[in-house]
Amino acid sequence: MPSYRNLFRTPEFTPLFLLNSAQVAAQTVGSLALGTLVFNSTGSPLLAALAMFGPALAQVLGAATLLRAADRLPPRATLAGLALLFAAGTALQAAPGLPEWALFGLLLVLGMAGALGGGVRYGLLSELLPGDQYPLGRAALNVANGLLQVCGFAVGGVLTAALTPGRTLLLGAALHLTGAIAALLGLSRRTPRAAAGHRSVPTARLLADRTRRSVYLALWVPNGLIVGCESLFLPYAPRQAGLLLSAAAAGMLLGDAVVGRFLTPRLRARLGIPLNLLLAAPYLLFAVHPPLALALVTAAVASVGYAAALPLQEQLLARTPATGHGQALGLHSAGMGTAQGLSAALAGAVAEHAGPALAIALLAAGSLAVTSVLAPGLADRPR
Repeated sequence: MPSYRNLFRTPEFTPLFLLNSAQVAAQTVGSLALGTLVFNSTGSPLLAALAMFGPALAQVLGAATLLRAADRLPPRATLAGLALLFAAGTALQAAPGLPEWALFGLLLVLGMAGALGGGVRYGLLSELLPGDQYPLGRAALNVANGLLQVCGFAVGGVLTAALTPGRTLLLGAALHLTGAIAALLGLSRRTPRAAAGHRSVPTARLLADRTRRSVYLALWVPNGLIVGCESLFLPYAPRQAGLLLSAAAAGMLLGDAVVGRFLTPRLRARLGIPLNLLLAAPYLLFAVHPPLALALVTAAVASVGYAAALPLQEQLLARTPATGHGQALGLHSAGMGTAQGLSAALAGAVAEHAGPALAIALLAAGSLAVTSVLAPGLADRPR
């Protein structure tokens, strides 16, 4: 069984890993700072949730307009250019007195660009790590994401209080610049996966296959609704939101580390649905307003279920030609981001009327219901 250590001996995996890590760190620190900035100025849970997770909403536009280019662009130049764009956009968000319409306009542009970036990044990963190596590589990225989110939300909360949200956003811009440097210096020039004369598959056709459509929905909706729960941590516990987000990230780290490294493909294939159920069920406890200690444990345990994405992605790649992996994985990333953004908006709207705790429980119940409905269509013989 391949190990995480072997991954870093694969040419170009390390710079791709560094690029991804810099982007996640920048987004983690920046989203908490931006959410705090908006919440302090408006007092609105809805606008705060949209500021933190709203860029994901724009990914549906990016998927519709830009994603078909994911397998047709040179990866190094595209990833470096997008990192520079994210750096510039994050720095502009820190501008004093920036109107709210301009701030959310920047979020729209960055969200659209993020859809293309996800397709190029994960398509390159599937090229560097073909076959059964891909889940391990994706798990390594997810483990790093979890660590960075644990540290980023904790450190971001401290920095936002100590330095002001604007200065914290400038730190996020600097991290994006670091990612651009990693791409330019570490990745080699390589031709796009799709030949120049290759006709891209319309994004809608990726959803034409019934089983693949079920896989996409299982990747997007249950996950998105739980991110909606997390978007309410700030109004639920304003002073401890960073701790709650860090606990959730720690649980995600543990789940990805174990499922990606120690489980066989056969066993992973059996756990997609149970992990999706685990992702939602613990959050039902929020209906009784649990104390902080229990809320932290609940968030950590539930987030182990995020590892459901690994076996589901294996199913997705198995049903997609290699020349379309970037587009298929980009659609997964964009759709997941869109579902998360919509769920954050829904969560904020429900919390305006029902309060954050009950809204969290309601979204968790919705996630459980969606997974239960999709389960029959995801029956997949273990490999």
